Amino acid sequence: MEISSFQSYLIILFVVLIIISIFVFRQFFRTRKEELNLVKFEQKGLNSLTKASELYEFGSIQIKKRLYSDATKTFLKAIESYDNEPNEAKAIIENALGFSYAAQNEFKKAIKHYNSAIKSLPRYTVALNNLASAQQRLLEYDLAYATYKRVLVIDPKNKTAIKKSKELERRNNYTPYKGIKDKGF
Repeated sequence: MEISSFQSYLIILFVVLIIISIFVFRQFFRTRKEELNLVKFEQKGLNSLTKASELYEFGSIQIKKRLYSDATKTFLKAIESYDNEPNEAKAIIENALGFSYAAQNEFKKAIKHYNSAIKSLPRYTVALNNLASAQQRLLEYDLAYATYKRVLVIDPKNKTAIKKSKELERRNNYTPYKGIKDKGF
């Protein structure tokens, strides 16, 4: 039995539609799960949550939903109750709080929390990249460049640090065009 070009087209179309529907349903279920968790945490209320891990999870969902001011409050409460947590957990919470502040354009506060995260976990490249990004937003280009270079010492293949440090190198080596003044308009 031979398959005509029309039949092969239909088969390919059917396979593509199945693949797309799988991705759509996965995304739907993932979003649904986040929504249910958000509702669960909101029903409990922020005051009833006491564990830093629960607060971190709640704050992470709030960040995904772009509820940055709410996430800030949640992470601040998580910091109050993270005394018994390992340094890695402290660093992750501090970094998330810094990210929340940065999303609200409060870069000085963000830098403070990124530095706290790095103090807890000195080789935390995500916090270092976030710190450099906040420094860049505050026009502290030399500090940002040094921070990206610090990331590259820890992780030489870090794509973000490579890209951003090259951008800053181009920016720092920039010289305006000083061509012939009598040409043009």
